[in-house]
Parts: sequence; C-alpha cells; structure tokens
Amino acid sequence: MNHDDRAAQDRLGGVRLQKVLAQAGVASRRASEELIAAGRVSVDGKVVREMGRRVDPDTAVVHVDGNRVVLRDDLVHLALNKPFGMLSTMSDEQGRPCVGDLIMERAELINRAGRLFHVGRLDAETEGLLLLTNDGELGHRLMHPSFEVSKTYVAKVHGNVARDVGKRLREGVELDDGLATVDSFRLVDNLPGHSMVEVVLHEGRKHVVRRLLAAVGHPVLSLVRVSVGPVQLGAQRPGKIRPLTSQEVAALYAAVDL
Repeated sequence: MNHDDRAAQDRLGGVRLQKVLAQAGVASRRASEELIAAGRVSVDGKVVREMGRRVDPDTAVVHVDGNRVVLRDDLVHLALNKPFGMLSTMSDEQGRPCVGDLIMERAELINRAGRLFHVGRLDAETEGLLLLTNDGELGHRLMHPSFEVSKTYVAKVHGNVARDVGKRLREGVELDDGLATVDSFRLVDNLPGHSMVEVVLHEGRKHVVRRLLAAVGHPVLSLVRVSVGPVQLGAQRPGKIRPLTSQEVAALYAAVDL
C-alpha cells in the first residue's frame, strides 16, 4: 500500500484489521498479525497481507482460513433446548408457555440483542434444538429451502421397524401435500413395542417428521431435534440457553454461503 492509499484509508476511518480480529476473539493482536502475514485472512473476498489495513466492523466480511468471523458485537446467536409443551413463539396471546418467556428471564440477552427471533420452529410436542438470533441474513438463509440445511431428529416410534423402512423413506413417501424424502434414516434400537430411530432431512414442512413416520406405519411417541446443520444439542438441558461458539457460528455461515 503506497502513502496516498494509506492516507486515504486513514481519512475514511475504520479499525486496524489485527485489532478487529483480536476483539472478535480470533487470536491475540500479535497472533492476528501473524495470520495476516501468512495470507490466512481475507476481507470482502480478497486476501489481505497489509498490517495497516483498516476495516469497518459493521460492513466488512472477514474470513480466517475460509471461516467467517463475526465482527459486530451486537449480533447474538443462541441455542435453546426447547422443552416439551412450549410454543416456538416469542409471545402468546393466550398466555401459554412460549420461547419468549425464557428469553425474558435473560435480561442481558434482550439488552444486547434487541429483537430476537427463532430460526424455524418446533411444534409444542417436539423438544430439542432451536436457534435464536438477531442476525437477519443468517436466519433467513438457514430457513430457506434452497440452502438445504439438514436437521437431525431422534424419535421414539410405535412398533418395531422393519429393514425396508429406511429405503422407503429415502426414496420418498407421498404425503397429502406432496412427496417427502429423508436424507438418511437409522434404526438406533428396537425395544419391546417401540423403536428409537434417527431421521435426517432438510425440508421444513409442518409436522413432516411425524407425518413421514406415521405414513410408514410407525407413529411418533416422542420427538427430539438434536442438530441443525453443524450445531449439536449435546447434553444441553431442556429450557437452557447457551451462546453459540465462534466455530459454530462460522460453520453456520459456511453452510449458507455467507
């Protein structure tokens, strides 16, 4: 970068890239300088090796080793283990338990995020992973069918599952609103009178997992969503909210080409 370019950038303002990376928790400022020097950092699609490069954290798109780095400190990305019987809404006129009740108990989230929204929804009788964010572009893409973000469910179903059920589900089952398929199906356990199965699919039609399993003769007794794309529910307890790690957020961005 020549003197005129540097002077122009100083006039435009912005924050030095290594400082931005350090503030985002990528690495210390010194280690961030090493990342830049090694050509591992890109800004708006172009590799940057200049230590003096300034960026606007509100608008710059920064990647390290190909992974998106969230620079804005007002963006919130959360994972909730939605309990059984709770609505996937931020409020309910009838006063029924809803996700918004859990958020209101965490004042610091409201203060930081402003308006949060849920990414997709789970019906009241389904438990498990629900993502919450104020990151509009990410949330929109995660819900858009064109990006085919997979969701994994573990279901307790009635009866013992025959060997051909997975093949039938992968090939497609005709429902009242059209053909539906799963990406994968796995029998976890056959038990007296019921079975545990794992279903992976990327479409989001209403009650689609329950309807698919009922259509192949195995009505759902209980249903838990255990992952959305790269984010896993893990051992998170029902009703608990946790912030996503920077690695999880980067993986979500990558899953929807951001």
